[in-house]
Amino acid sequence: MSQSRRQFGAAVFSSLALAQDANRKPVLVELFTSEGCSSCPPADLLLEKLDRLQPVPGAAIIVLSEHVDYWNSAAWKDPYSSAVFSRRQQTYANRSRLESVYTPQMIVDGTTEFVGNDGRRAQSAIAAAAKEEKIGIRIAPVASGVHVEVDALPKSAGRRDADVFLVQADESGTNEVAGGENKGRRLHHIAMARRIEKLGTVSARAAFSKDAPAAASPAAMRWIAFAQDPGSGRIWGSAMSSVAASGSR
Repeated sequence: MSQSRRQFGAAVFSSLALAQDANRKPVLVELFTSEGCSSCPPADLLLEKLDRLQPVPGAAIIVLSEHVDYWNSAAWKDPYSSAVFSRRQQTYANRSRLESVYTPQMIVDGTTEFVGNDGRRAQSAIAAAAKEEKIGIRIAPVASGVHVEVDALPKSAGRRDADVFLVQADESGTNEVAGGENKGRRLHHIAMARRIEKLGTVSARAAFSKDAPAAASPAAMRWIAFAQDPGSGRIWGSAMSSVAASGSR
């Protein structure tokens, strides 16, 4: 995979060329997970494999790990968890008319949901999503943070607008879990969402662009931008770029 690199403060900004390859359409894979859930580690591992191996022809898989907070207890509090991600998952549950939220849950391009450790279902859903119509999204570094550009929605979107989101995520992390269902286990995660922000909306009438400031972050992180229909949840397009410490590969 070739990458272009630019200086970003004291770090190196790297654009994922794979996501820009016309032969590979970006597909966003969200995993709702928790360190308090004993069923989640296999799903975390699957997400990492999808990210590293890119096993689906025609798809540039962009992964995002969203740690919910409803598993937190006095025994163990997931350090990556947030009520923001629990609310986002509840929105998905409402769209899908699920009786309740659950973990691990994987959602592909905002519309297909299933148990997050089902590798066969994941690859099938990703392959189907890669065949859908997409719009281009680009992320580039600026002095204050990043610049996000989103192409106009296709005519098939009609008069509906799409919300443009930007996510700041840790590249990876490992924890020794001291309590709860995973007590004594060493858990590894990638692309753990830290902040998700709605930048604005895009329509079929006009493209969208905006600068977004960077928050305090670890040396290695990812920026993920996507355009999502607020009604159906469909993701019209996504992109990812990463920041690594200077001199790292």
